[in-house]
Order: sequence, then C-alpha cells, then structure tokens
Amino acid sequence: MKALTLIFVVLIALLQYPLWLGKGSWLRVWNVSQKIDEQKKLNVSYKLRNDTLRAEVRDLKQGNAAIEERARSELGMIKEDEVFYQVIDQPMLRALEAPSSAVDIPTANNLTPEINIPETQASSKPKE
Repeated sequence: MKALTLIFVVLIALLQYPLWLGKGSWLRVWNVSQKIDEQKKLNVSYKLRNDTLRAEVRDLKQGNAAIEERARSELGMIKEDEVFYQVIDQPMLRALEAPSSAVDIPTANNLTPEINIPETQASSKPKE
C-alpha cells in the first residue's frame, strides 16, 4: 500500500511540473500578460503621437497658417510691410539684491540705476 501511495504522489508531481515550471506554466503566462499590458500602454502613447503628427501634416497640406507659423518661429521670417520688434531682457543687477552687511556698495542718494531695454527693428522684407 505504501508503494502505491508513493507511485501516485510521484505521478501527481510529474503531472504538476508542466503547470508550474514548464513551457506553458502559470509564471510564464503571468510574465507574458504583464508584457502585453506594458505594450498596450506604449501603443496608446504612440497612437496619440501619430494622431498629433497626422493633424500637423493635414494642417500643412491644407492651410497657409501652419506654414506661416513655422516660417516665423523657426526661420525668423516676416511678411512684407510688417515691422518686427525684438525685446531683449537684461537681468537685474545682483548687487542691488545683496544685503548691505555682506557687501558695502556705495550709492549716490540710494538711487537705483536705470536699465534700458533696447528695441531693434528688422527689415521689412522677408528673409529668403
């Protein structure tokens, strides 16, 4: 009787091996399902990117507004009889922000210096 029980236990163990550790085991199925979920997330992000690119291509094919916007931003072009103003930001002087105990800066009547922001005017003809 003990031999028969041992044979059945060994037989059940042999039948369970493919289920837990074989080619189609639960562990592999779980790993593959995790990879599928990750790929689905990537596919969603790629679909959004592709939709954005399709819309941009459609805009470039159908209208001049997208072409004008690209020419202005990327190439710095302007239309005829159009005036271009460029404003250049200058950083504030750091010496004015420093505490008086750290640095002794002599000032005339505690006046702050004037900062001029130059404006440049580009030619009215578009660049080629």
